[in-house]
Amino acid sequence: MESLIIRRRATQWLCSRNSCRIKQRMLRAYSNATSKPDIYDVVCVGGGPAGLSLLTALRSSAATSNLRVALVEAQDLSKTKSFNLPPTQYSNRCSSLTASSCQFLHEIGAWDHLQQDRMTRYQDMRVWDGVSGASIEFEYERTHGVQNAGGQGMACMVENLNLTSGLLKRLEELGGVSTFDKSKVESISFGEETEDGADLREWPVVHLAGGKQLHARLLVGADGANSPVRSFAGINASGWDYNRHGVVATLQLEQTGYDTFTPGDPYEAPKVAYQRFLPTGPVAMLPMPGNYSTLVWSTTPQNAALLKSLSPKDFIAMVNAAFRLSTVDLGYLHTQTSNQAEEISWRLQHTPVDAHAVPAPVIGVQENSVASFPLKFRHADTYIAERVALVGDAAHTVHPLAGQGLNMGQGDVQSLAKTIQFAVEHGLDIGATMSLEAYNAERYAANHVLMGVCDKLHKLYSVGSGPLVPLRSLGLNLVNSLSPLKGFLMERAAGNGKVF
Repeated sequence: MESLIIRRRATQWLCSRNSCRIKQRMLRAYSNATSKPDIYDVVCVGGGPAGLSLLTALRSSAATSNLRVALVEAQDLSKTKSFNLPPTQYSNRCSSLTASSCQFLHEIGAWDHLQQDRMTRYQDMRVWDGVSGASIEFEYERTHGVQNAGGQGMACMVENLNLTSGLLKRLEELGGVSTFDKSKVESISFGEETEDGADLREWPVVHLAGGKQLHARLLVGADGANSPVRSFAGINASGWDYNRHGVVATLQLEQTGYDTFTPGDPYEAPKVAYQRFLPTGPVAMLPMPGNYSTLVWSTTPQNAALLKSLSPKDFIAMVNAAFRLSTVDLGYLHTQTSNQAEEISWRLQHTPVDAHAVPAPVIGVQENSVASFPLKFRHADTYIAERVALVGDAAHTVHPLAGQGLNMGQGDVQSLAKTIQFAVEHGLDIGATMSLEAYNAERYAANHVLMGVCDKLHKLYSVGSGPLVPLRSLGLNLVNSLSPLKGFLMERAAGNGKVF
């Protein structure tokens, strides 16, 4: 009653002064001061694969389905959810999902919401040294004799937009998520003690553009390598820049007699992933449905700039050369600003090439699909703080040579969801550091080992000459000849089993 009288007097005073602007400002301030805080059990900042997978996992579990959860994303998620391209066009940002990641998507009910005709599995992977020619061939089904969940073999190629679109559709089906998309995080601060005595002084408060404030029992940072959530938590991330860029593109391949392509059927025709280690960085061609492929070429910033500046004809020629010509030839070709196609055609006539050991010739590149991004190594000192957890790129970024970045994030999400479920089932505070320790212990060590392996491989194969070249070639040939060791590595590449 007393507060009502105060409000009425304030309104009368404002009206007598005939100041609508001041009136609105004071009434807004009064409303904010007296309204209850908007409290959520989990607030996830970031609507990429990691953040969406976490919320889907929480909503699909009986133990955590009653948690009040919110998603904050700067982009327009309605455009992502309605992702749709013709069958002859593919996004240039694709990921190789391991069997473990695919199984997780099955478990949370998201797999069936992905556009299946835009995905393709591959069972074989051919890797070789661009300097010495030493190689290793991973033949998953011939080694294991079975396929994994979803029939994807060693791994399954999927466009990142297809994955996020499917997760959004699954979240919409589950319901119960307060979504704040097209919403920029202005700042993150700590809460205050409320009038009813609730102590929120150690709770994160996410301030959105427009004045909306979200109080989080647990704040999850799935907001990328430059994570504001990580900065708020005071968690340092150490690492370095590789001085390399990843060039990506969507390619059309020539139909050949030794590779069978089946448009529209991602599971019928076995396909092969190819990766060649060059001194400037690895170049990989990964299969997409039909006679399409996605390119990931790690190279110097200067080479990346050149590749992006080339005509489609010269770019296609350079990609074909990357899998066929010597590193000396490639070095020379990167000094030419144009007319690579003619030069490469002449050189290929004088270069013996085993057509079965390299990808089918590229005959087309999708318009506007050639792009590049800088490559970095970053690892947070810890994945947790009081009422904060990091997942995905907010916790770690790694060289793409092993295609494990997104899969590491899915592993984080699977572990964090399990940790939250355990806390709920045992009546624990899901945001307390003690409750989150299991997640940090499980994921930090595993990711650290895998990131170290990827980094060492990059450095090992960046050497173009000297005694290290024959030694690494000997090791590659040795692994290729030892079936048990090769099988062990394939299991880890497919995400089956632990790193240790």
